[in-house]
Amino acid sequence: MENNIFFTKEKTRESFEIAEQEVEMHEILLFNDDVNTFDFVIDSLIHICEHTMEQAEQCTYLVHYKGKCAVKTGEYDELKPKCTSLLERGLNAEIV
Repeated sequence: MENNIFFTKEKTRESFEIAEQEVEMHEILLFNDDVNTFDFVIDSLIHICEHTMEQAEQCTYLVHYKGKCAVKTGEYDELKPKCTSLLERGLNAEIV
């Protein structure tokens, strides 16, 4: 009897791991521009990507000095509305 319970738990765990591996993760890349202020970008990342102040500031500096930064990671369907909101604010972003 115990072997059947163990087998069922292992089979469930195995199925979950397989399903988890099949989910393709994406990133929102935010690109530098010469239009938007640091404060505006920071506010946008806090509001749209749910960053803390520190995360938003760090990403903003990376965008400024490196030209781009991955600001959010997740499934495509989760990232699409966030990327659209960033674009609607006049920021340069894309999902990769």
